[in-house]
Amino acid sequence: MKHYLTLLADEEVLKKLSIVQLISYFGAWFSNVAIYTLLIELGVEAEVIAFVAMLHFLSGVIQAPFSGALIDKLHPKKLMLALLGIQIVSTFLLIFVDNAEMLPLLYILVFVKMGAASFYFTAEMSLLPRILKGEKLKLANEIHSIIWSFAYTVGMAVSGYFVYVMGIDAAFFVDALLFVFSLLLFATIDIEETPDTQRKNLIQMMRETLLYLKKEPKVLHLMLVHAFVGFTAFDALVALLAKSYYLKIVAVSLALGLLHSFRAVGLVMGPIILGKWINRRNLVKLFLFESVAIALWGIVMHDFYFSLAASVAVGFFTTTLWSYSYTLIQKNTESKFYGRIVAYNDMLFLSVSALTSYMTGLLAKYGWELQSIAFLLSLTFLIGGLYYYAVSKKYEIRD
Repeated sequence: MKHYLTLLADEEVLKKLSIVQLISYFGAWFSNVAIYTLLIELGVEAEVIAFVAMLHFLSGVIQAPFSGALIDKLHPKKLMLALLGIQIVSTFLLIFVDNAEMLPLLYILVFVKMGAASFYFTAEMSLLPRILKGEKLKLANEIHSIIWSFAYTVGMAVSGYFVYVMGIDAAFFVDALLFVFSLLLFATIDIEETPDTQRKNLIQMMRETLLYLKKEPKVLHLMLVHAFVGFTAFDALVALLAKSYYLKIVAVSLALGLLHSFRAVGLVMGPIILGKWINRRNLVKLFLFESVAIALWGIVMHDFYFSLAASVAVGFFTTTLWSYSYTLIQKNTESKFYGRIVAYNDMLFLSVSALTSYMTGLLAKYGWELQSIAFLLSLTFLIGGLYYYAVSKKYEIRD
């Protein structure tokens, strides 16, 4: 933990970016729990829950071919301030969704809100390798994943109780307010204009990226390896668990908050414990450990309390798997392509996440047990481990 604090003390821009992350991510979980609680209270079908979960990722998929080029073309600070503003407005407007007839508005707002969030994330992740190199970049990615996990843990736990006591609309309002704080703090960050491609048009930049991936297939393979982490998009599965198994035990909002926060305990602990252990040779083992953890969760998920315990194990390996596979992409990509490669990488990752979310609802609709869906997701990580092993044998990967 000391090396993380030292890096934050030495890197002023990273420190402020991290504080903005903490505030905005914490706020995001207020609306996340509130959205799924609202859907369950409205009595929607499993397919609708899965569709909303898919919308959380779909906007990032659609915009990725253009967002990467724009990130490499526009000034990062102006772009990221605008994206925070969009998140404020779209979050606040969720307050007006109060019945099933307003679901189309919910779909639009979730799509826009998460599109802006995804765009912001891509801009930030392409900014980091421009200001940090080597071990500092790896540590910065780990700090990002710890902040995400910590905000996820505390945000989900607090939000579940907050929604239970104060209501859904109050959660949306608090979330919007936290984004306002994030915007005000971000406005104080001094970020230099880093793009060197401003005179090129978007089509030309997109064509260059595709040619670069053809020239450097190793980068594309690493993007596909990272995309396997998208199979941990469990929002729809957790919501269906709360609706199908736990409704008689605890209130929906509390069940959602507890399940996500217990998993996030593992998400926070993972990189702290595994950070010094993980390297390109151990990544296969991490895929296998994740597979076993998800299978264990599937075995016990019918029991609320055992499910909470197993959720910790599921989260324990996820964050390090995500952050280290992301680091490999950054370290093996030429700097002038950072924005575009990160965007295409996020497109693949979010596509898998969207597919996982919708597949969960579709399989549940056609009679699959939720345990069976978990076992299927467990299998994907076995495949992911084998795929990375083959890639690591064929290409020389910079660690």
